[in-house]
Order: sequence, then structure tokens, then C-alpha cells
Amino acid sequence: MAFQRRRNNYYNRLRRLLPFICAVSGALLILFALLSILSPPPDDSDRRISKHINYGANDEKKNTPVVFTVPRGGGRSDRDIWRSWNAEFFYGCCNASSKFPNAKAITRNDRYLAIATSGGLNQQRTGIVDAVVAARILNATLVIPKLDQKSYWKDASDFSNIFDVDWFMSFLSKDVKIIEKLPQKGGQTWSPRRMRVPRKCNEKCYINRVLPVLQKRHAVQLNKFDYRLSNKLRDDLQKLRCRVNYHALKFTDPILEMGNELVRRMRKRSKHFIALHLRFEPDMLAFSGCYYGGGEKEKKELGTIRRRWKTLHVNNPEKQRRQGRCPLTPEEVGLMLRALGYGSDVHIYVASGEVYGGEKSLAPLKALFPHFYSKDTIATKMELKPFSSYSSRMAALDFLVCDESDVFVTNNNGNMARILAGRRRYFGHKPTIRPNAKKLYKLFMSKENTTWEEFASRVRTFQKGFMGKPKEVRAGKGEFHENPAACICEDTDAKVKAGKMDSRKFGKKEQKEDEDAELSSSETDYEEDQTDLQDRGLYNGTRLDYDDALSVSEEPELEEMLSD
Repeated sequence: MAFQRRRNNYYNRLRRLLPFICAVSGALLILFALLSILSPPPDDSDRRISKHINYGANDEKKNTPVVFTVPRGGGRSDRDIWRSWNAEFFYGCCNASSKFPNAKAITRNDRYLAIATSGGLNQQRTGIVDAVVAARILNATLVIPKLDQKSYWKDASDFSNIFDVDWFMSFLSKDVKIIEKLPQKGGQTWSPRRMRVPRKCNEKCYINRVLPVLQKRHAVQLNKFDYRLSNKLRDDLQKLRCRVNYHALKFTDPILEMGNELVRRMRKRSKHFIALHLRFEPDMLAFSGCYYGGGEKEKKELGTIRRRWKTLHVNNPEKQRRQGRCPLTPEEVGLMLRALGYGSDVHIYVASGEVYGGEKSLAPLKALFPHFYSKDTIATKMELKPFSSYSSRMAALDFLVCDESDVFVTNNNGNMARILAGRRRYFGHKPTIRPNAKKLYKLFMSKENTTWEEFASRVRTFQKGFMGKPKEVRAGKGEFHENPAACICEDTDAKVKAGKMDSRKFGKKEQKEDEDAELSSSETDYEEDQTDLQDRGLYNGTRLDYDDALSVSEEPELEEMLSD
């Protein structure tokens, strides 16, 4: 009995203590929950700026215990980093052949072709170039193109605000008859028949689709006119494309004067300079669906912007980067350039809008290249005032500086990048660097586990075929605006004469390695890169087909985001 009473007393005390134990346990659980909510999440934003990298380390200080030490100097002396190998043996050639009749002989007086472009400055430029060729195919008179004033860029400029109309018309007078506006019909304004053509429409396509309408209605306007002409045309039409793009389309005097002044100021600072089209704006990153280690804050910010495009599906961010579908971070661009031989004394002009992450994102790039400029830092607000309210005119200023730079670096293969790449090939193969993002991604992710020498060597290997050198891309490969092979001729006589001298100076082995770099290992990488871009719809600046119902959407269209 005594044992039974003791056991009952024990259980009674336990029952009295149980509510207290439960209360304490509950309080502890609530406390832990509050701590987990209120404490900051693990911030992996430092992945943007590696803690293990010593930027601008002195080359002589080898005993510093840093895993990945970036030198101040470029450390390369085996090549000229400011010019392309053998560039002097190639030149732009776009004169019409004797078999290309004068416009007066073939133009029909009852055919008028008008076009309405789309997108930003450089996307519109492709439409203007191709419109001249389309008018020639149709033996029609071209009306000065209408520029897109309602797109994402919201620029009210017309053709004459950006391009020299008189020069455009006079330079092309032997190729195509051009007028400023449609003539009146019966004393009234003539309303042309509006229609669209498929993307990459070839010569036969225009003859079959547009010509019958033109013969019946006499005036046709082709809307959303960008990339509506085939990549592959007969050489005379391709050369006409080049005459338009590289000679007839000249910016207005105010734009040229300001652009040339920006170039002059960069040259005053340094004999050589790099122009970088950074393309690390919030809209660009949101559209790409990429992730750069900024934690939940980044995902929320970019996700909010991304909802602007209802047609975009959710991508796997890590997969996007692995497949080379994301712009490099400013830090990664800087490391790539250092590995290619550009030291901290190099001056960089950055063509970019608002950079995602602001100064925090730019800090590693500025640490690598402290001579860092933009049009806003080398020109006053008063000087830029005539242009600052017009996105296309501001883009034109950047275009001129990038075109005149000794080295142009693009971080996204959009319209501006492709047009400048083609233009720089045509005018002497000035170095044009496009990151081989697919190969570089793994290298950047594991850089702390390697030496700088090994890292730099692998960067140089991966970039073969992405440097804008002669014969880097075979004729017919890629977009014609980027690779205008029909308009580039080779001075074989000069090359033969210089061959013996080159062999003595540089050695046969080095010449062979350079030729192999142009056409072998790089060719596969380049073709894979272009195929991937085309599959995603990014190569032509759009993932939407304008010929379907989505074309009536009022949301900012995808090609507009990628156009410049």
C-alpha cells in the first residue's frame, strides 16, 4: 500500500508539472521560430565579389597567401592586344558589279514601298538596311522609313532626327529611288496597303507575297519590319546591304559632332581605349531569367520586373548560366579582359544604362580598371541635354564611341553588338570581343581553386573564335549583319609578299597556331553559340512571332529589350 501511495504521489506531481513543462517548451519553440524569421537569410551576394581575390596585386609580391591573385598588368607580350592578326590583308568591298543595273533602268513608277520599323535604334537600323534591298527586289520606289515611336524605348525621333536624309537619298540614288513621302493620289493623301512578311523572307518570297499586292495597290507598307529579309541573298544584293549600312546611313551632324567629341576626350586620356557594352541592366537580367547570387532580394526584384512579359516561362537560373545564356557580371568581364592581356592602366568607356546592383556590382570592375568612363562622366549635362530625352540619340552617341574604340567588348549578342561586330570587320577587323559565356561559366565558378596563370591561359583558349579576327567565322555562318563576308575582300598579293617576312619574324609554328585558332577549335563553339541563340529566339532579338495573335499585345515586346 505504501508503494502504491508513493507511486500515486509521483504521478500527481508529474501531472502538476506537465503544464509548466509544456509552456516552457512552447515558449522555446516560439523563441526559435522568431529568431529564424528575424535573423537575415544566408546572404550569398558575396559571390559577386569573391573574398579570395586580391585585385591589382603587385606582380612581384609572390609570398602573399592569396588563393587567386589578379596581377595589375596584362602580362602578355606575344601579341598586339590592340589589333587583329593579319587584319591589314582584308578590306571592305561593296561596289556594285557591272551586272547590277542603275535604279533608273529598273524602277517602276507605279510601285511605292514604305516600311515601319520596330524596336530600338539598332533594330530599326537593320530594318532600314533591309528595306532598301526589298525595294530593289520589287523594283519599287522606297519611301523614307518610319521609325518606331511607340515601343519600349518611347522615342519620338523620326528618321531625319537621327540620320542625314539628304546623304541617304543621294548616296543610294544609283541603287534605289528614294522619296521622303508618298505622293498624293487624286489630291488626297495616299493610304498604302499594310501587310507583313515572314521573318527571313528571301527574294522569291518577296516576289510571291508582296509583288502581287504592289501591282494591284501600287503602294504597300510593311509593318514591324526587322529581320524580314533572308540572311542568304545573291552577292549583288548583299553588297547593297553593305552600302546602306556602312556608307549611306550617316548620323546627323549634331550626333556626329558630339560623338566625335566623346571619342576625342577618350583619346586625350589615352592612346588606346576599350569600349564595353555592359548590358547588365535590371530589365536585361530579368528577361534572361538568370541569377547572380543576390539572395531573395535579387529574386524578388528581378521576378517583379520579369512579370512584365506574360509570355515568358520560368527558367532554371543555374541551367541558364551553365548554357551561356546570361550576361557576365561586371567582375567577370573585368577578369576576362585582364586574362586577355589588358592591364590596370587601360582606359574603358562603358556604354550602359542603369547597372543592376549599382556601385556594388561595378566595384570589382573598377578595381581592375580604375580608368573607367561613360558619356555622363566625360560630358556635361548641358552638352548632353539635346540628346538626353531621346533614347535613340543617346544610343547613337554610344554607338559612335564603340565603333571608334580600339577594342569593343560586348556582353550580350543583341542588335548593337552584331551590327558593330560586322561594321568593325568591314572597316579593318578591329578587335571585337564577345565572351564565350558557355565555356567561361565553369571557369569563373572554380577560379578560387586555380592559379591566375592557369585561369588566364584557359580564358585565352576559350576566347579563340570570339575576338573578331579575319576568317574567324566562315562565310555564310551567323547573321549577315554580324558577318558580312560578301563585302570583305582579301589582298592576296600583299599577303604573299608579306608572308616571308612574317615567317622570319614570328615563326611558322606561331602562324600555324593562329590559323588553327581561326578555323578549327573556335568554329564549333561559334556555331553552337549561334544555334543556341536562334533556338531561344534571341539571335533575332525576339522570342515572339509577330505574325500570330501575340503581336497585338501592348506589353513591352521581347525584341525591344534586346535590340540595343
